[in-house]
Amino acid sequence: MSHAEAKSAALQTRHCKACNPQTPPLSEAQCRALLASLSAEWQLVGATQAITREFRFRNFYQTIAFVNAVAWIANGEDHHPDLEVGYNRCKVQYSTHAIGNLSENDFICAAKIDALFPLLDQEG
Repeated sequence: MSHAEAKSAALQTRHCKACNPQTPPLSEAQCRALLASLSAEWQLVGATQAITREFRFRNFYQTIAFVNAVAWIANGEDHHPDLEVGYNRCKVQYSTHAIGNLSENDFICAAKIDALFPLLDQEG
C-alpha cells in the first residue's frame, strides 16, 4: 500500500465532526496535503473553497445508484455535498457550508466516495 493509499484509508475510517461558523477553515497547505490522500481526479476550487470531482458511468442506472450511495454516506456523516447529475455522470462538490470553506469533513467524505466508486463502476 502506497503512502497516499494509507492516508486515504485513514481518512475513510474517520467520521465528520460538527462545524459552526467559528470553526477555522483549513489552510491551503492543509488542503493540498489532504488532497494528496484522495484520488487524483479530485480538484481544489479556489485555494480552500471546495473540492470537486466528476464521476462517469455507463448508464443512468449506475449514475443513480452512485447518487443514492453518496446520499447514504452524506446522511451517515451529516455532511452533504452539492451534486450535479446527468445521464451518465455525477459531479460531486464538497465545501463546509457552515464556514464557507474546506474542513477535514470534506476530505473524509471524499475518501469514502473514492472507496465506493470502484464498487459501482462494474459491467452489468
